[in-house]
Amino acid sequence: MKIIADENIPCVQQAFASLGEVSLLPGRGLQAEQVRDADILLVRSVTRVDAALLEGSSVRFVGSATIGFDHVDRDYLQQQQIGFATAPGSNATSAAEYVVSALMVLSEQQGFELAGKTVGIIGCGNVGSRVRQKLSALGMQCQVNDPPLQAGGGHDDFVSLDEVLQADIVTVHVPLTRDGRYPTFHLVNGAFLERLQPGAIFINTSRGSVADNRALEALLASRDDVSVVLDVWEGEPSISTSLLQQVDLGTPHIAGYSYDGKLRGTEMIYRAASEYFSQPVCWQVADVLQRAATMDMRSRETGNDLAVVRAIVLCAYDVRQDDARLRAMLSLPAAERASAFDRLRKDYPVRREFTEATVQLDEPAGAIGELLSGLGFAVE
Repeated sequence: MKIIADENIPCVQQAFASLGEVSLLPGRGLQAEQVRDADILLVRSVTRVDAALLEGSSVRFVGSATIGFDHVDRDYLQQQQIGFATAPGSNATSAAEYVVSALMVLSEQQGFELAGKTVGIIGCGNVGSRVRQKLSALGMQCQVNDPPLQAGGGHDDFVSLDEVLQADIVTVHVPLTRDGRYPTFHLVNGAFLERLQPGAIFINTSRGSVADNRALEALLASRDDVSVVLDVWEGEPSISTSLLQQVDLGTPHIAGYSYDGKLRGTEMIYRAASEYFSQPVCWQVADVLQRAATMDMRSRETGNDLAVVRAIVLCAYDVRQDDARLRAMLSLPAAERASAFDRLRKDYPVRREFTEATVQLDEPAGAIGELLSGLGFAVE
């Protein structure tokens, strides 16, 4: 079989070698003539998959190594009897760790403690549930708003959007949808933002168009008490540079870009394709990944417990490095910034998850060990 794959899907050639010949191409500019004689198409969120791309092609299966699917016309695929799979939850841990890192940075910069702060989590699926678990482990009070999950029953601790907007921190983890009972396109609009509390922190790691970026610019122009963390932007890769200069932390859509998460995404769509074509599974992430290096923090712990945990978290992943890389784009001519945004994603450095790191502490680890374990670190 002939397989066309986004060049940014890690290990895709190794994984899919048992199914056919893999050709790598840039995902953003993929054209119909490039996929016409392909049997399998493998993409990420930057490729729009619809009739314009696939009409008249021999594609029988589409895999998207992402958790979202707003870039795919699923109705068209179903009509054409083309198989489809995504990678739900593959980068959920990574995205949750991004939120933890961002809050650690802001708490240090602004001089507040995370314990006792209230967090409004909008969307409690794969990512939101992990955010809730990690922030609860830090002693934060989490409130969840998720109307689709609430409508499905099984939980009794959901709160209204009004209640969520009373929180000290509001973080959004929803898919981008424009139709249906609960559309999320511009869910975060001017009226939403006006209700943020004094000194609030707003974080968006979901999709750029979940938040009206013009409304965010207006908010930040009129209020200097609100902090904003954006990993996703409207119009990617041609993002608003004026908004970038206003936010506290801005990154190039990499919250879920841990190496572990990306490889899980590859494995999930590979397994789905193998099952679709009734072929044996010959590759798995465990063949590639090794545990991350051990962090020896013995005799280094100074300060209160949360300060020590902050130092360890930022040693594992410091969001400020990604913020600095994106802001460096501002020095480029305007015509070069979009391609620079994409390069930051394509050439993203290897980043391992907390769950793959072991932290060595002096005995007894005590509260610090419990906090680290709650965030996913292995503690010795």
